[in-house]
Amino acid sequence: MSEREPNLDVDVEIRDDRTAVLTVEGELDMETADRLEDLLAEQFGQGRRRLVLDLAALGFMDSSGLNVLIRAVNRAREIGGDLYLAAPTPAVRRILEITGVTTTIPPHDGVADALAAAGGAR
Repeated sequence: MSEREPNLDVDVEIRDDRTAVLTVEGELDMETADRLEDLLAEQFGQGRRRLVLDLAALGFMDSSGLNVLIRAVNRAREIGGDLYLAAPTPAVRRILEITGVTTTIPPHDGVADALAAAGGAR
């Protein structure tokens, strides 16, 4: 029996001392949520308070992924920052809407819009 490789790629782009864009691609689920959570925590640890998650290539997200987003937005707001979601795929947007997460973390049409909302560099 072979193990399935976790299908999550995350690219981190530092925009300035307080802003980073994390491009999340693949599946955000029970097997991969810890990886994203660790990367978000690393950014917070480096003093970045405005984190943009580019979800344009995220094909699937389950409750584990939702929990990572909720914990991250709470952490960001505790330290005077925020979490911004950019370009969620229709499937991911639907999960965000059904669970009410869009009321807490409203999604933006694209990274540029999210960065504008964050007040960060484009």
